[in-house]
Amino acid sequence: MRAKRSFKDSLRRLFLLHTLVPISILFVLFLMFMMINSRFLLINQTTEAGKKIKLAMEEVYSSYVKETNEASALDSVRAFTSVQARGPEVFERFYTFNNRQRVKSIMYILDTDGDILASSANYGSDSSDLALQAIARRMHNQGLTELAETNPIRFSHDRYTAYTFAKAISGSGGVQGYLIYQLYELDLQKLLFVQNNEIAVVTDPYRTIIATTNNLTQGLMNKYSLTSDSKGYVWIDDGKYYSKETYLPLSQWRIYTLSAAEGNRSAYLSLAVFFAMASLLLWIVIWYSARIISTRQSRAIDKLIYAVRELQSGNMDSYVYIGTGDEFETLANQYNQMLQRLNELVAQNTELSDLRRVIEVKHLQSQFHPHFIFNVLETLRYAIIVDNQLAQDMVLTLSRHLRYSIGNEQDHVVLGSDLEYIAGYMKLQQIRFKDRLHYREEVDQAARTALVPRLMLQPVIENTIKYGYRQRQSVAVTVLGWVEGKDLILEVKDNAGGMSRERLAEVQAIMHSQNNRAPHIGLHNLHRRLVLMYGDRYGIEVDSTQGEGTVVTFRLPYRKEETDVQGAAGRG
Repeated sequence: MRAKRSFKDSLRRLFLLHTLVPISILFVLFLMFMMINSRFLLINQTTEAGKKIKLAMEEVYSSYVKETNEASALDSVRAFTSVQARGPEVFERFYTFNNRQRVKSIMYILDTDGDILASSANYGSDSSDLALQAIARRMHNQGLTELAETNPIRFSHDRYTAYTFAKAISGSGGVQGYLIYQLYELDLQKLLFVQNNEIAVVTDPYRTIIATTNNLTQGLMNKYSLTSDSKGYVWIDDGKYYSKETYLPLSQWRIYTLSAAEGNRSAYLSLAVFFAMASLLLWIVIWYSARIISTRQSRAIDKLIYAVRELQSGNMDSYVYIGTGDEFETLANQYNQMLQRLNELVAQNTELSDLRRVIEVKHLQSQFHPHFIFNVLETLRYAIIVDNQLAQDMVLTLSRHLRYSIGNEQDHVVLGSDLEYIAGYMKLQQIRFKDRLHYREEVDQAARTALVPRLMLQPVIENTIKYGYRQRQSVAVTVLGWVEGKDLILEVKDNAGGMSRERLAEVQAIMHSQNNRAPHIGLHNLHRRLVLMYGDRYGIEVDSTQGEGTVVTFRLPYRKEETDVQGAAGRG
């Protein structure tokens, strides 16, 4: 009881002690996340606003450049400039173009002296007329064929234009006049209002402001007056803003997007108070939970300890159930699986021992089958009379054959040794059957060094000889062997007529059943022995075609004698 209480107390103190650390780390990480996330959002929002405005401005600029180039080359515009003819066509084209634009404009046609020949504005002022005349005269005097510049011009009713596109109208005699588009400042400003952005400014290459959403950014001579520091911040009336500059290569305009960088201190304070109160509440909950968990987990450990002690005392059915839904339940399930596996291994070892005893008896019976011995001795009697050398060979071969069969000093042998035994056995059979029995080996050198169960191939070859001559006068047996990855593959092929599909299915069912009740147990016992020794993926497969022959395939793990010797030395 004292040990259990000590475990509960230490577990509870451990929970409480380590709770303060993660709460403190979580608080610091929360503040760092808020700061980093705020800056990331600020930069991202400001950058995205610049990209949106850039796309809109590029569309406006390219549209007006294209229109001035195309319209100034029209015959109707040239005719109107020279003799004021085809005016409706000129105005119809302008209104069609202007209605499609997000930024509207005023169209003018002036002669080379600056006199206004046509205008789409139904209002104007002396100052606006003088500004337009100045543009036309400057282009004429300087020989300019096109012009795109910032020109804030005030019209009547407080309407302003901010930017000018001008193109020379050329005829057969040279420049006849100028086509001018004046873009409304208000429409340009509308393009600057994008979501998640507070201030936006568009300037020409000389930092002259074309349009802005806040006049506080204007300096002397309508110049953009703000300069950002190394971190990208600017100050406007004691307010801190993050500024992002976006460049338009086509027009050489520059877009400045500004977002407020000062955080809401009251919001941060509220979050800090909330987090502190939540941490305190979490501390209380963990303290209470520590008591419950320590009590519950100690009960689970008691169950496991009791089950282990029962197992130590020899109770192989000491299973345990823990339904806590946590690691202790997983540990109990693993313990139960281990106990179940242990019982299975005990049962398999028992079955393997019984099966090995049965197999040894069957091998002895087959090796000392009286018909086999009688047939060899009968053949030997005739050989002594006819061929003394053949008789001596038969006696030596039979002697080696019996010695190898009776020898029981080891379960595994090198495949090459077992094949030598098979060759001797087949030699005795070939003396009896003469040209009616053929035997051939095609086994790789690497496969010959593998370790295999002793007398593994002989039951299959015996069956071939026993049943083969019932269907054929001549029988051929071939043993193939090779290494495939980490496996050893052996095949015993014959041409003894094979089996029907029904008989093949019956043999396969007998061979793969765990409890065989049939009188034919040779292949079944051999297959079960290999499965128990090496695992379910190993064993024997039988395939047969009636009228042709049978193929018995062995699959074993490829193990070499040198490896086993080294492993045994290491374990010793």
